Amino acid sequence: MSSEQGYRILWGIQDYHLGIDLACAGGTAVLAFNGGTVVKSTFHYSYGNYVLIDHGGGIATLYAHMSNRLVNEGDRVEAGQQVGNVGLTGSTTGYHLHFEVRENGKVVNPRNYLVFP
Repeated sequence: MSSEQGYRILWGIQDYHLGIDLACAGGTAVLAFNGGTVVKSTFHYSYGNYVLIDHGGGIATLYAHMSNRLVNEGDRVEAGQQVGNVGLTGSTTGYHLHFEVRENGKVVNPRNYLVFP
């Protein structure tokens, strides 16, 4: 993990980081956390290429800074399905996956959902 959720200094300015950053090589496959429906698959000035998946029950996950997006809005994805590849799009200083979890539209700490060795 290269950056936690929470306040940090980014380019000399205090910033609230909405997710976690997982450092990995460019081109690494980005896989869906769980099955669901793609509600956004677009480009954003900060997120770059990103995908937002609604998993039902008020839970959604977001995957950002991808070099490409392999799914479209309205697509149904399965857990572990590739949705894109790690890239350098948007506001980024190096290859990583920005990962967010939202509960009922509010950002929560992704560590509540992921297990790290």
